[in-house]
Amino acid sequence: MSPAHTERTSTGFSANVAAAASYFLGFVTGIVFLLTERENRFVRFHAMQSTLLFLGIVGIDVLLQVIPFIGALVVIFIVLPASAVLWLILMFKAYQGEEFSLPVVGRMAAERV
Repeated sequence: MSPAHTERTSTGFSANVAAAASYFLGFVTGIVFLLTERENRFVRFHAMQSTLLFLGIVGIDVLLQVIPFIGALVVIFIVLPASAVLWLILMFKAYQGEEFSLPVVGRMAAERV
């Protein structure tokens, strides 16, 4: 069985590979694919979701770092592991050709693409 969304995009990748790659370096690759991919809504959705999610995670990390010791523990033992698992799931779902939408961020991403 071949993955869905195997058509080529304006970036030269198949859509499922481009969508998965938009999560690879968090919001950085999300922004890159938002700027370079103009035609494929599937890729743009995943790029926008990646950008919004990982910028939000960085914001949470920064806010928690303000709290001495406890904030660092929360980041190390909760935020980082949870974001790593989420990162892997989102890359896998995008590669499978699924427009996997997170509850809040996914809705926001869908409205903006």
